[in-house]
Amino acid sequence: MFEYKRIALAVSLVLMTSACSEAPTTSNTVETQTTQAEVTQQSESAKANQLFEDIFMENVMRSPMFQSYLGIKKDQDKWDDISEENAQEELALHKNQLERVMAIDESQLDQQTRISWMLMKQQLEQDIADFKWRHHNYPVNQMFGMHSSVAALLINQHNIGEVVDAEAYIARLNGLPALFEQLGENLRLRAEKGILAPKFVYPYVIADSQNIISGAPFDDGEPSTLLADFEKKVAALDLEESQYNELMAQAEQALLQSVKPAYENLISVVKEIETQATTKDGAWKFPEGEAFYNNALQRTTTTDLTAEEIHQIGLDEVARIHDEMRGIMEEVGFEGTLSEFFVHMRNNEDFIYPDTAEGRKRYMDEATAIIDNMRGRLDELFLTKPKADLIVKAVEPFREKSAGKAFYQQPSMDGTRPGTYYANLYDMASMPSYQMEALAYHEGIPGHHMQIAIQQELEGIPKFRRFGRYTAYSEGWGLYSEMVPKEIGLYQDPYSDFGRLAMELWRACRLVVDTGIHDKKWTREEGIEYYVSNTPNARADAVKMVERHIVMPSQATAYKIGMIKIVELREKARAELGDAFDIREFHDVVLASGPVPLNVLEQFVNDYIAANKA
Repeated sequence: MFEYKRIALAVSLVLMTSACSEAPTTSNTVETQTTQAEVTQQSESAKANQLFEDIFMENVMRSPMFQSYLGIKKDQDKWDDISEENAQEELALHKNQLERVMAIDESQLDQQTRISWMLMKQQLEQDIADFKWRHHNYPVNQMFGMHSSVAALLINQHNIGEVVDAEAYIARLNGLPALFEQLGENLRLRAEKGILAPKFVYPYVIADSQNIISGAPFDDGEPSTLLADFEKKVAALDLEESQYNELMAQAEQALLQSVKPAYENLISVVKEIETQATTKDGAWKFPEGEAFYNNALQRTTTTDLTAEEIHQIGLDEVARIHDEMRGIMEEVGFEGTLSEFFVHMRNNEDFIYPDTAEGRKRYMDEATAIIDNMRGRLDELFLTKPKADLIVKAVEPFREKSAGKAFYQQPSMDGTRPGTYYANLYDMASMPSYQMEALAYHEGIPGHHMQIAIQQELEGIPKFRRFGRYTAYSEGWGLYSEMVPKEIGLYQDPYSDFGRLAMELWRACRLVVDTGIHDKKWTREEGIEYYVSNTPNARADAVKMVERHIVMPSQATAYKIGMIKIVELREKARAELGDAFDIREFHDVVLASGPVPLNVLEQFVNDYIAANKA
């Protein structure tokens, strides 16, 4: 919308210039020059956009796993190459790609292509600069890693629509020993550098790995996670019985002869490294740990905020939200302190659904109803809406114990696989009903599904922007999306509104605890105690969140920093435009160009304000 207004303004200025000119020849000269400039701009922009597409696809085609996430089947029988040799090859490739980008004459590009050029240049420069930090992470942990992501990919992304897809699935099963051999080498390399996950991580990884190789054909139990998935998908094909039996036999053989030894060897490596691990939690323990963490904060927040500044923002936000919560506490007639109200909310069984199949079904049904209701209100808030559908699913049993409480999975590139809001119902006490509404808005609509599905469906935008990520932008939007429904009359139940504040408070505490652990050398226990003392969430939530901070330095700071910037920009636009401000147009400004760093988003909003004032 704002792009259209800017173009209209430019056209009107050209027309005014032409109308005021007394010499026709001068006007014709100006028009000729303008036409030539436009032709040059279109030509250079077309070349640049083709280059961006080429670079994106060069990177995609080096990652069979990312291809599967995008719905591309070319290398669906392979896994990624995670060797050191491949990492060096990709560094050389990124340097070559940057040279090609720098050869483009930025001054000859149209505005949208200039933005793409700047973002591509910045992305490649950061990839090259961050190569030195490529080992400053934990390849397997309780949040993510190859040990769990390979199974999740096969189950959720590897569709079987014909026999060749089933054969590719089996080939991937047989490819696990080689992949996990590389993974083991990566773990040992980090251990040599002193980059080891703390002791608490290893039991999670071992348990998740053992879950994959439990059940038939590994033992006499029910079909294992992967066998059940393969059988369900193949059974849906229109096959002769002999062909079906042959595929099932090949899958079982691959599970026994490839998958089982791959996981057993990985478990051995993890147990070996576990003996070297300590209880030190923060990134400060890494080689050049302080520099690494400061760089991580800059990449995550797309700002120059320091760890100390982020810590203080968190403390200030915690105090503000506590004050708002006291207002709700008074509204519901609770007599006591805020800390006592937290304990009351934490232990009130009325907000906890039974730890049964019926309790889980009730949660899923009500979460789906919230999504459906919000879907009917989108016209009040948005001009652009996604074409891709959204479904609600429970996190699969094999990873529910270690996975986060909720997350979103993007649709496939062609839209045939819908977006998915995953709710983790392993521990029902960690999913109180008073937080259900805000959680559904964040992960579903108007949160991640609106932002990511719209992003993927954008036209005239290079694929690297349609499928790229800036965490502060994406998670800032998710948190902002928890607040927006209140402004159109939702959160009618004060307890549900308390849940909204509780979730915003949770993200404010993240600023305090992430910087506390990685900059101020807090222990895991100190981080847990901060959450328990300052939020109504269950202690299990606090444990899981602190353990997430520890294995993903800086990531959790993105939410509140991003939300603060989006709200700040919205209120600036509202103040400057007055009655001309339209929340739907503002949301188009935020979403219609895909994810960008927060400073670029600020420029978009400033342009929108200027165009509307004109």
